[in-house]
Amino acid sequence: MKRRVSIGLAVVLVLAVVGVIIWGRGDGTASGVATVRGVIGSEKQAFFTDQRVADAFARHGLKVEVDTAGSRQIATTVDLGKYAFAFPSSSPAAQKIQRDRKVTTVYTPFQSPMAVASFEPIVALLRANGVVHQGAGDYDVLDIAKYLDLAKAGTRWDQLPGNTAYPARKNVLVTTTDPRESNSAAMYLSIVSFVANGNAVVSTPGQEAAVLPSVAKLFLDQGYTQNSTEGPFEDYLSAGMGKTPLALIYESQFVDRVVRGDGSIRPDMRLLYTAPTVYSKHTMVPLTAGGDEVGRLLATDPELGKLAATFGFRTTDPKLFAEVAAPAHVPADLVDAVEPPSFETLERLLDAVGKQY
Repeated sequence: MKRRVSIGLAVVLVLAVVGVIIWGRGDGTASGVATVRGVIGSEKQAFFTDQRVADAFARHGLKVEVDTAGSRQIATTVDLGKYAFAFPSSSPAAQKIQRDRKVTTVYTPFQSPMAVASFEPIVALLRANGVVHQGAGDYDVLDIAKYLDLAKAGTRWDQLPGNTAYPARKNVLVTTTDPRESNSAAMYLSIVSFVANGNAVVSTPGQEAAVLPSVAKLFLDQGYTQNSTEGPFEDYLSAGMGKTPLALIYESQFVDRVVRGDGSIRPDMRLLYTAPTVYSKHTMVPLTAGGDEVGRLLATDPELGKLAATFGFRTTDPKLFAEVAAPAHVPADLVDAVEPPSFETLERLLDAVGKQY
């Protein structure tokens, strides 16, 4: 009888130990795969839901599940208590989360510069009017200072000298997303506010007030704007030059389609880089040990790095990105890049623009 009790207690003890191990790893299963949940910017959803990415994580004993939210929301209103990591699409938002949660380690496994998707006739027209010129390498840039001059004057496309390619009766404006909702619009605000502030990062209330009228006009004059960068990019791909001659996008979106080879990028489509530009730095803030493991793998695992590059993201290994993105003919490096304002400054600017809608 005592022997049976001892065996029974031993079995219970073993099961308890196994249960503790599984429970300690998160929402794991008996198969040894631990579930790690995170909240991410929507730009990375296709990457995380790709089966190849899921298989790569599974080989490390992880199942990564994600919810999506805007970077501003992730930093301010999302309940992060139920997540193992937060992965916004901008470094200012990540820095706020890091401060608020007192996290010492962050990972920036990939990033993407902001760019403008356009068409050859538009690029040629803007080049003839001095608004587009060649960058430091074999790529074209949109001169933001000269673009702001056109926007401030309310210049229409049909008022540009020598314009026979696109005589549209609407203002020369880059199509963006809603600054109240979207990270890409916040990155655009970072770029135009830098130039409007005399080529310096906006950092004081006085500078905010000085640049606000001109930068707000860039959004308000567009009329309706969409909440996600996928919106204007899909319009660019499907509706063409007539509806969207200039669309603010992440470089990764354009490169992704070229690498995918699905025919959506036609021969007359062109990618412009803004001068200056801002990198949207996808910065992951781990909130648990499981989240830290996901961040470490994203930053160091060659397989995951190559997969990120196939989605157009610039990874920690520049050579890897260059190899995968070769068909897109994008520059290896962009010299004219600036930093965005602090999270608090950017929030005040975005709120001030939003109040004018």
